[in-house]
Amino acid sequence: MTDELWRRSGVELADLIRRRQVTSTEATTSVLGRIADLNPQLNAIVFDLADQALAQAAEADAAVVRGDALGLLHGVPVTVKENVDLVGAPTTNGVAAFADVFPPDDSVVAANLRRAGAVFVGRTNTPEFSMRGTTDNPLRGRTFNPWDGEASAGGSSGGAGAAAAAGFGPIHHGNDIGGSLRYPAFMNGVATVKPTSFRVPTWNPSATAERGPLSLTMSCQGVIARQVADVRLGTRALIAPDPRDPNSPPVPWDGQPLDAPVTVAVTTFSGGFDIHPGIVELIERAAAQLADAGYHVVWADPPPITEPARAWFGAGSTEMEIFLDPAVQAYGSDDIKQVFRWFFDASEPLDRNGYALALADRNRMLREWNLFLHDHPLVLAPFLMTPAYRWDFDLQSFDAFTTWLDAAVWSFGINYLGLPAGVLGMDLVEGLPAGVQLIGRRWREDLICDALEAVEARNGVLTEQLWSRQTA
Repeated sequence: MTDELWRRSGVELADLIRRRQVTSTEATTSVLGRIADLNPQLNAIVFDLADQALAQAAEADAAVVRGDALGLLHGVPVTVKENVDLVGAPTTNGVAAFADVFPPDDSVVAANLRRAGAVFVGRTNTPEFSMRGTTDNPLRGRTFNPWDGEASAGGSSGGAGAAAAAGFGPIHHGNDIGGSLRYPAFMNGVATVKPTSFRVPTWNPSATAERGPLSLTMSCQGVIARQVADVRLGTRALIAPDPRDPNSPPVPWDGQPLDAPVTVAVTTFSGGFDIHPGIVELIERAAAQLADAGYHVVWADPPPITEPARAWFGAGSTEMEIFLDPAVQAYGSDDIKQVFRWFFDASEPLDRNGYALALADRNRMLREWNLFLHDHPLVLAPFLMTPAYRWDFDLQSFDAFTTWLDAAVWSFGINYLGLPAGVLGMDLVEGLPAGVQLIGRRWREDLICDALEAVEARNGVLTEQLWSRQTA
């Protein structure tokens, strides 16, 4: 069994370690072996923590022997994205100029994972400033999709998504301001939940300035995993309150049970985009699987997602110009500067009055969605309305760049609203992974996980196809 421990879920490993059926050292050694075999091809993990991981695992095993209280992730191998602080490793954010930024302390995210007993096996790749839908940068290079070397691994948590699919441990930290957890889950055929705004406390001790108010609202921390049960486990570990984040409320993971059957609204609304029939088929399949699981499934369109998506490009691009573009111009490569130029060309940055009015109007949009979610606690919708794209799609042309933006309104709009949403890899479309999105009420990530697990139980875990292909 030890040779195959890298295949096990985090839930399984935590239970086996707790019951002394395996040791954390055995699990960690197995995962490190898998990383050594495949990471040279994929470049998902870009900072090696093998020595520290084995030392952590040994201490985790000693704690089990002593009978210490054990956290949710005790002894479980995890990775951490290279844009949050982790003591002993640089916080590069994919930028060459930040290669030697070693933080004075753990970020809140890393601290919560450490308190939960996680073993850090490596740092995963991210694009420059974590602001592309694909993962490539001059410092660490490109992360390759395990399914197809020419396909994007997604971004900005592309290293985490590729690591999850490849078997580099069961749980992988990532974050999401416009889709950066859900893109990699979609592209690599795995699972994630983007939590509600402020749900997971976050702060980097290495930060030299505070973030803008809308960035704080839209950005969130989470995990990517092969199985939904591990998304649940990892996110529960992350939500522990921390006084360093004054915005994060101590909301428990489990909300009040809802009367059965829970209603799921199903939509293929595309905002005028020519949605791929393969994506529609996956939504229809997931709807049937939810109905089979006992959910009340109805076809009903929520308030148009195009409105908050457009607002993301107005108010969001305004904050990017103020808070992020100066650093991009000072330290970024020609590629990321081109991406930012096209982004601003496709956006509508606002003046002071326009920005203030946009933030006020966001509350109206969220109220409309809250009212819809009151009657339909879950919404099954597209995430990306096209199959997976090439790794360099966003640099091919301005038209290609804007086509991607138009195909992703269900990504950006949900971030602007701050609602929780999960993505589950379902099947291959045109030979590459694709999935569906489930949106839920604020603070009800547990309901999203319940429904995603119901689909997964009937659909299967997509990475099993990848691993079967590798051993055939």
